[in-house]
Amino acid sequence: MSIAPAKCGFLLLDPSFNPIDLNAEAVQILSYTNKPDRIKPVNIFLSDRVRTALVDHHSPEGPSLVNELRSGSRRYFCREFQIDFNVPYFPRPATAVLLQRHATAEFAVEEICKQFNLTCRERETVGLLLQGLTTKEIANRLAISTNTVKAFVRMVMVKMSVSTRSGIVGRIAASVRLTPPHDDAKFSP
Repeated sequence: MSIAPAKCGFLLLDPSFNPIDLNAEAVQILSYTNKPDRIKPVNIFLSDRVRTALVDHHSPEGPSLVNELRSGSRRYFCREFQIDFNVPYFPRPATAVLLQRHATAEFAVEEICKQFNLTCRERETVGLLLQGLTTKEIANRLAISTNTVKAFVRMVMVKMSVSTRSGIVGRIAASVRLTPPHDDAKFSP
């Protein structure tokens, strides 16, 4: 029996966090419990949903994206990437957002832990690194110093034979099949 890979939601947002484009999985995640084909007008609904569910309006630096989204009983990592188009009608970078199920990411980290003999603390560090947290944020979350976090990251780099933090993420993507455990095979947020 073959299990289909978990699909991630993908959104492309303009500088004001309005959706430019999104895939079917993102629509399904954002519109849960509603049926997307029954929402009229769907573009306005999704714009409002992005601003209420994905944008953190309480951030001290101004509006930013949240690290985690809840859709029903499922939790998703929200990873953001800035895209600079260098065109006049986009004076600021657009934002690409990847919504990835927690279960899938946790499964991937467990597999990597075994494959590369990572310690428990290294595993925690990698898990937080995958969420897009900075060294300082990881240190705060784990209640350790930034130097200790850097030491964990260096050890993970040595064990994975990479030289950068992005190398760790790349190694994870290349090393682990990102499929959910067997009981998670059905997708309905």
